[in-house]
Amino acid sequence: MSIGHTLLGLLESGPRHGYDLKRAFDEKFGHDRPLHYGQVYSTMSRLLKNGLVEVDGIEAGDGPERKRYAITEAGVTDVQRWLATPEKPEPYLQSTLYTKVVLALLTHRDASGILDTQRAEHLRMMRMLTDRKRKGDLADQLICDHALFHLEADLRWLELTAARLGKLAEAVTR
Repeated sequence: MSIGHTLLGLLESGPRHGYDLKRAFDEKFGHDRPLHYGQVYSTMSRLLKNGLVEVDGIEAGDGPERKRYAITEAGVTDVQRWLATPEKPEPYLQSTLYTKVVLALLTHRDASGILDTQRAEHLRMMRMLTDRKRKGDLADQLICDHALFHLEADLRWLELTAARLGKLAEAVTR
């Protein structure tokens, strides 16, 4: 996820302080990975330097001055370009799990045990996500669905690989 583009998008609804941006980000996108304040301010500094935001006001308080940021026209254009650009599909052609299975076969270890252990871990994660989905709001449900579909695809691969383990062992140990 592009933190900068997300913060820019949040600024389109109006100027905000860094604290407000962090809170809005965490509420909408950071359920599992909230932003650190330092990350917000370093990102805002970079966006300011690149002309994508401007300081809309500075307020003095008990602590340090609070800058209020506003998106610029260049920032709006940048967000629009980012939203219109498709994300690169991740084909996982260099899967760590595949590497572990092949290395297990090459070193005469239990590749089937690796697949079984991974299957159990995937099922455990799927149960957790299903429970979270059941209890969550629409945003949580959609995020969980995305993760569940990926885990289901991984499970299909695990089953297929387990069924072909003998042939794979022949192919990699020749």
